[in-house]
Amino acid sequence: MNRRNFVTAAAGSLAAAARVLGANDRIRLGLIGTGGRCGALSTHLKSLPGNEVILTSDVYQPRREAMAEKMGPQANPVRDYREVLDSKDIDGVVIASPDHWHARMVLDAIAAGKDVYCEKPVTHTIAEGEPLIAAVEKSGRVVATGTQQRSWDHFIQAKALVEEGKLGQIALAQCYWYQNYHRAQRPADAGGIDPAKLDWKTWLGSAPDQPFAEIRYRRWRWFWDFGGGAFTDLMTHWIDVIMWYMHSPTPRTVQAFGAVHVNHDLELPDTVNASLEFPQNYTAVYTGTMIESLEDGGIVLRGTEAMMKLTRAGFEVYPEGKSRGAQLPPPEIAVKSTGDGTKTNLQNWLDCMRGRRQPNANIRAGVEAARASHLANQAMREGRRISL
Repeated sequence: MNRRNFVTAAAGSLAAAARVLGANDRIRLGLIGTGGRCGALSTHLKSLPGNEVILTSDVYQPRREAMAEKMGPQANPVRDYREVLDSKDIDGVVIASPDHWHARMVLDAIAAGKDVYCEKPVTHTIAEGEPLIAAVEKSGRVVATGTQQRSWDHFIQAKALVEEGKLGQIALAQCYWYQNYHRAQRPADAGGIDPAKLDWKTWLGSAPDQPFAEIRYRRWRWFWDFGGGAFTDLMTHWIDVIMWYMHSPTPRTVQAFGAVHVNHDLELPDTVNASLEFPQNYTAVYTGTMIESLEDGGIVLRGTEAMMKLTRAGFEVYPEGKSRGAQLPPPEIAVKSTGDGTKTNLQNWLDCMRGRRQPNANIRAGVEAARASHLANQAMREGRRISL
């Protein structure tokens, strides 16, 4: 029996031994990978009732110790994430490690009888997806992914409008994201990491052996060994929303292009675009660059009856036939966001842990969104149109 089959088989037996949570029981959590994204997740967890973090794990000593101090006197730092999984005091884990560790850690966690919240993308390769879905669904564990729009009130409200036909037939879903790595990353990345306090070999995990390089450690999303650049880091969020709204789990064809124009110390392109055609009779396109941040990110859904502009700040619906050239008419519907989707997504996960229900951002949806992004990277790298 290979390790993957062992993990899948073990999950079913160990899950039954997990603690049954009562309505008043505090959910005991461990944090795995306590870098930048975990900082935001941990802040939200501290503000949510009924949970406490008791273990913080990271291969970089200062980070795990700082996170333990932040979470309170009940939290203890550990180097190896398997110490978190071995603990009988832990009910669930929050995984915010680099992408190339996600699938392995989720499989190990469910095998240990733990529920899981894993940041997106939940996979680093297409091949990891189906075995991950099968193992999670067989295990009975509650596994949520960090595609938080699925738990964000105004995204849910916008989906209802799409499904009731407010926009008519949607033929084009445009999405975009702009961030400024050129301006923001250089001063912040100059020193500060003490290699003597970092278990670099363990951090590499399944990646090829290589000498420590601070930029690879800090900006791992932009090196193929560890991440997938703009498509997996950013497009995954928006393509998940589009596929969710349109009930379309996989594209029919994918084309993509990318280039490094400015950020030459990063391996992945700083400017990309992709076109994904879906069998549900619409096309999704993504554009992004990492050299400026004006307009941030969002989605535009163009239908025969109306257009919807959707961002994390809210959404507007503009009726068709009332515009004057390039000038938009007043929005027929305008909704502002009243909360933070990461917080509500974590709350949904905690609620589902108590009720043993499937979370909004479930593992199958997480794998499907990541797969679309992996396909865009594949099409870009191979310089060809992929047909499925």
